[in-house]
Amino acid sequence: MSSPVLLVIAHGSRDPRHAATVHALTARVRAQRPGLHVETAFLDFNAPSVPRILERLAADGAPEVVALPLLLTRAFHAKSDIPAVLREARAALPRLRVRQAKVLGPSPLLNAALERRLYEAGVRPGDRSSTGLVLASAGSSDPEAIAVIAEIARELRHTGWCSVRPAFASASLPRTEDAVRALRAEGVRRVAVAPYVIAPGRLPDRIAAGAAEAGAEVLAGVLGPAPELARLLLDRYDEATATASRPVAVGA
Repeated sequence: MSSPVLLVIAHGSRDPRHAATVHALTARVRAQRPGLHVETAFLDFNAPSVPRILERLAADGAPEVVALPLLLTRAFHAKSDIPAVLREARAALPRLRVRQAKVLGPSPLLNAALERRLYEAGVRPGDRSSTGLVLASAGSSDPEAIAVIAEIARELRHTGWCSVRPAFASASLPRTEDAVRALRAEGVRRVAVAPYVIAPGRLPDRIAAGAAEAGAEVLAGVLGPAPELARLLLDRYDEATATASRPVAVGA
């Protein structure tokens, strides 16, 4: 029996860098696991759409699909948008089994990808004790997503940074520039900003502008097609397929 198809669902953006980065990431996933059928779809702005890909897979005779949200937190898109799209697909394509995987975060692999980008931007392991870190996410109105970002910041504080503050590009406060200034007020002389986002676009640009406005010394790149991120996608896929194949205990 063939393995389920991995369908990576990204948000989409008018910025062409977004789709290019998503496709680079899924290409790395294919390279890490040759033979796995990997597809990419977008909720908005970019093609192909999720329904179009699922229709094609059903027409091609695919037995099952693992739909993996390319999201770092379990916010509105993971709780509402994607489930709604998948429910409609199940109703329209009853022969195609579709299972939604977990969102990517939180995960030690995401933290490792974040550190990779910081090191590429010029931070060295010995710099941590004298460097404050701003963990800058896209932002959300969902309290669960905000709490996750705050917890990741607390965890990073225990890895050697002299101070860590979360920041948000939209929907929540503080903004990146305010978090940088707050670190300065604490007496931190060197500040690094780490965008906790996957692909370029309007909100990552807002993070970069805030870092520049407040004079942060280091601005890391977005997570992008980091090898740790590709591995995490495969981990989430494996978790979803393992759950699907796990026998149900009698009386459960």
